[in-house]
Amino acid sequence: MAVTFPEGFFWGGATAANQFEGAWNVDGRGPSVDDHFTGGSFERPREITLDIRPDVLYPNHDGIDFYHRYEEDIALFAEMGFNMFRMSISWSRIFPNGDDEKPNELGLAFYDRVFDCCREHGIEPLVTLSHYEMPYALVEKYNGWESRELIDLFVRYASTVFDRYQDKVRYWLTFNEINCGTGDMGNLFETSMIRGFEGPASEAKTTPQQRYQALHHQFVASGRVVRLAHTMYPQFKMGNMDCFILSYPATCDPTDILACQGEMRRMNWYCSDVQVRGYYPGYARRFWRENGIELDVREGDMDDIAAGKVDFYTFSYYMSNVVGTHDVEMTQGNMTFGGKNPYLESTDWGWQIDPQGLRYALNEIYDRYQIPLMVVENGMGARDEVVRDADGTPHIHDQYRIDYLKKHVEAMGEAIDDGVDLIGYTWWGPIDLVSAGTGEMRKRYGFIYVDKHDDGTGTYERIRKDSFYAYQQIIARNGVA
Repeated sequence: MAVTFPEGFFWGGATAANQFEGAWNVDGRGPSVDDHFTGGSFERPREITLDIRPDVLYPNHDGIDFYHRYEEDIALFAEMGFNMFRMSISWSRIFPNGDDEKPNELGLAFYDRVFDCCREHGIEPLVTLSHYEMPYALVEKYNGWESRELIDLFVRYASTVFDRYQDKVRYWLTFNEINCGTGDMGNLFETSMIRGFEGPASEAKTTPQQRYQALHHQFVASGRVVRLAHTMYPQFKMGNMDCFILSYPATCDPTDILACQGEMRRMNWYCSDVQVRGYYPGYARRFWRENGIELDVREGDMDDIAAGKVDFYTFSYYMSNVVGTHDVEMTQGNMTFGGKNPYLESTDWGWQIDPQGLRYALNEIYDRYQIPLMVVENGMGARDEVVRDADGTPHIHDQYRIDYLKKHVEAMGEAIDDGVDLIGYTWWGPIDLVSAGTGEMRKRYGFIYVDKHDDGTGTYERIRKDSFYAYQQIIARNGVA
């Protein structure tokens, strides 16, 4: 029997400004971190350049040109039946250098138009304040979140957009996949501690001390922003956002069980324990000691964190890993590497497909926190082929994506039946966009195909895939696949 999803459930899609807006230097926007990332591939890492070079392809510069095509794209989202659209604001479109005296009015006006368009179509915006980007000037001046200076700058930015959009946006997230800041790959995007670095992105390294101190600064900033919202804008609902990488023990050897528990704590629970509960968990102290981490915690920091507990928990879910102390074959995934599970299939990019793991994750999260949950990223990157009829009509037959979607929707339904308070689902990349990890376009997630390619060419034509109509039906039936 199909599970009925709750009345008023949020169905939609998720994007990030840096990966699809384009218009990187238009209307006063300053360069962000992602604008210094070249294209890459599964085999070849993206590179970081200190200067923007005219002879190098930077795929984020153009994205898929949502900046000029937002009305068309939002209309397509509405046609699918979206009642929620997760998007982010580009910090460098509002404060080009991050510490400017005044915000950029043209940038603010752009998001006014986007939010108004969403409202006209009955779509609720879910807005991420910081989704893997910051003004590059803050990297040059402060080395990103390594510096406490960013706390006040971030609060000022948040305060500016809160005031501007208080009547247009109710649901907010502070940092995207904040827990990815625990590793080097996440550091590139989440905490942006790459001052002076040039070369392959995979070679940009940081120390545990740097990473966890930067996270502390983000926890304080998030706490202050949530406190501000709860005080000044009681209509707001504030959430966190984690990259949930589910881990299974490789064997029933107790050492594997403990290793898996430790990895779940480090990767999945450390950040959300702070943002949901309002304090550092007990296991953090041993972790700090064993990794040579001594946090600089200033007066008032823990008060800000305690006062900034979020109202709902959101997360991305793409895959699961295996953790063990014995020989385990490794595979890669979303901002991480982990053990390969012989019982699972994988995407072309090595991400293991585990719909039942989503049900398991939802139950674990809800049992731990007992607050409303949203799955705000889920999807699969794949190579799509455009097939044209004799008259030139294009089609994309992506049954593999439809199968993935239906299985994960079914898993969410089972979790709801288990008693989980799940209130929303936004598929990652409802329209094709630039991959954060590789910079590719051929790694496509969308229900809507965009005619742009890895070499930067293309017409930017939008084409509905078969999955467009499959998701449309799921939404119309409120979860019945």
